[in-house]
Amino acid sequence: MRQIETERLVLRKFIISDLDDFYDYARLETVGPNAGWLPHPNKEHSLKILENFISGDEVWAMYLKTEEKVIGSIGLHTRSLAEFGEVKEIGYVLSTAYENRGFMTEGVKAILNHAFNELNIEKIYVGHFLENRKSQKLISKFPFKYLHDEDYESRDYGLKRSKLYVMTKADFNKN
Repeated sequence: MRQIETERLVLRKFIISDLDDFYDYARLETVGPNAGWLPHPNKEHSLKILENFISGDEVWAMYLKTEEKVIGSIGLHTRSLAEFGEVKEIGYVLSTAYENRGFMTEGVKAILNHAFNELNIEKIYVGHFLENRKSQKLISKFPFKYLHDEDYESRDYGLKRSKLYVMTKADFNKN
C-alpha cells in the first residue's frame, strides 16, 4: 500500500496510534450505519478492527494535515459479485464533523487515480444503501455509471437494498 498525498490529506496505512482518532468517528451514530456497521461500543472493539486494517492492505487512513489527525478511511476492497466475479470496490467513511468540505471527494479522487493509473485496474465498483444520500452525492461527482439495485449483505444489519455503480479506467481518465 503506497502512501498518497493530496493538497490537504495524507492517505496512508493505519497505525496503532490512530486508535483514538479512529474510535472518535467509528463510535458515531452518523457514520457506521451508513456503511452497514454498528457504531463501535468501545475502544477495544475499534482496536480489533484497526488491527485488521493494519494487517491488511486495503484500507487507507485519511490523515488531515492541518489538524494532524485521522478523520476517516477509504478502502479498495476485493469483492465477489455473482454476475461479475471478483471485482474491486471502493468504500469510504468520514467523521461527521468533516463533512461538506470536500475532503472525501479529494481522497476518493486520489485513490481512484492510484487504482486506475498505478495499479492498472480496469473497473471499480461502488455502492450505497438507498437511504445514504451523502454517498449518492459523492458518487455523482465522478463518472460512475449506475448498474442496478441489489441486496447487499451488510456486516451488522443483514440484507439491505443498495445501488451499484461501475467506472472504467477510460471513463475516469476522460475527466
